[in-house]
Amino acid sequence: MRASDRAYATLLDEIQSGALAPGTVLGEVEQSTRLGVSRTPLREALGRLAADGLVVQQSPRVTVVSDLDAGDIRELFEVRRALEETAARLAAARADAATFAAIADEFAKANLSGAEGLDAYYALIARFDAMLDASVDNDYLIAALRTIRTHLVRVRRLARDNPDRLAASVAEHRVIASAIAARDAELAAHATHVHLHNALTSILTSLEGSHTEQGAA
Repeated sequence: MRASDRAYATLLDEIQSGALAPGTVLGEVEQSTRLGVSRTPLREALGRLAADGLVVQQSPRVTVVSDLDAGDIRELFEVRRALEETAARLAAARADAATFAAIADEFAKANLSGAEGLDAYYALIARFDAMLDASVDNDYLIAALRTIRTHLVRVRRLARDNPDRLAASVAEHRVIASAIAARDAELAAHATHVHLHNALTSILTSLEGSHTEQGAA
C-alpha cells in the first residue's frame, strides 16, 4: 500500500469513528510524524479527504475536520434519496431475483440482540449495498453512492442507537429487498423513500435530544 493510501485510510477511519472530531486541526508536521509518512503523501491524503468533504482548508497551512450539523445531514439525505431510489428502480429491473429474495429472508430473521447482533446487522446492510451496486452496474451512480456512504458512517455515529428504529429499519430493508426480488421497481423506490424518510427523522430527533441534554448539563 502506498504511503498516501495508508495515511488516507487511517485518517478516514479516525474521522468516521470520531477519534478526530469536527474542528480538529490536522497539522502537516504533526500528522506526518504521527502517521509515519512524509509530508507529500500526507498532502495527497488530505486532498482526497477534502474531495470527500471530510476536511476543509481554512487557510493555506491549516486543514480541519469538517463539521456535520443538522443542515448538512438534510442535504446529504436529499442526495441520498435521489441516488438510492434510482438504484432501487434499476436493481428491480436488472438484479438476480433469487439473490434478493434470499437476503430479504435474512432481514426477516435478523437478530439485533447485543453488540454482536448490531454488528451482524450492519454487516448485512453492507452486503445488501454491495449487491445493489453490483445489480445496478453503473459506475457513475456507484461512485456517487460511495461518497454518500462515506459520510453516513459519521452520521450513524452521531445518532444514538434506538432499538425501535433499528427494528423498523430491518423491516424496511426486507420490503426493499423483496420488491427488488419481485421486480417491482416502483415499490422498491417507494420503500426506499419511506426508509430514508424514517431514518432522517430518527437521526435529527436523536441529535436534537443530544443537544438538549448538553444544554441542560
